[in-house]
Amino acid sequence: MHLDSGIRINPSILAADFVNMQSELARIATADFVHVDVMDNHFVPNLTFGPQMVERIQATSPVPLDVHLMISDPDRWAPGYAELGAASVTFHLEAATEPVALARRLREIGARAGVAVKPATPVDGLFDLLDDFDQILVMTVEPGFGGQSFMPETMPKLRRLADEARRRGSAVWLQVDGGIGESTIAQAAEAGADTFVAGSAVFGADDPANAIAGLRASARDHAH
Repeated sequence: MHLDSGIRINPSILAADFVNMQSELARIATADFVHVDVMDNHFVPNLTFGPQMVERIQATSPVPLDVHLMISDPDRWAPGYAELGAASVTFHLEAATEPVALARRLREIGARAGVAVKPATPVDGLFDLLDDFDQILVMTVEPGFGGQSFMPETMPKLRRLADEARRRGSAVWLQVDGGIGESTIAQAAEAGADTFVAGSAVFGADDPANAIAGLRASARDHAH
């Protein structure tokens, strides 16, 4: 793991070959985390997998799990993913009834607590809650499908969040997810992100380790 660099690269298995998941996970052993998107076909119009698959990924992954729950009623379901051993569990602010209480529960179980916001969701309401979360995910595409184009209009929101976190001395990680590659990771890093979800940019590469290293270097060169 490369957490000492302050830059984290979390490849998204949405871009992996699901039938060969164990070998796909082995290809990203140099990453910091593996990003696991759980979709319920309700909060987002797509269905991926649930606890059983996440449990198998947990058992076989060479790096910790960064679980992103694009699901309704995370207050009910999110703690179960922490109980499976996921290092980080992120739920959507738009879907949670009691986000702070849920974050506290995730931390009690032993996971890092993350909260995600869709591109149109303002972040101002999170400013006073920075200490309640370990990670804030600013979606840089509409959640639901991999392979979408990066939305640069989300960068001012990320920058304001980063400035506020710095002003308050917060240790929260700022993550981006969607359309992250060699060019867009620079924009996101300049705006204050330190944790980057990349799908096809890693899994679509002939040499994922080289792709991960390239992304990490580009992010470090443009860090906020």
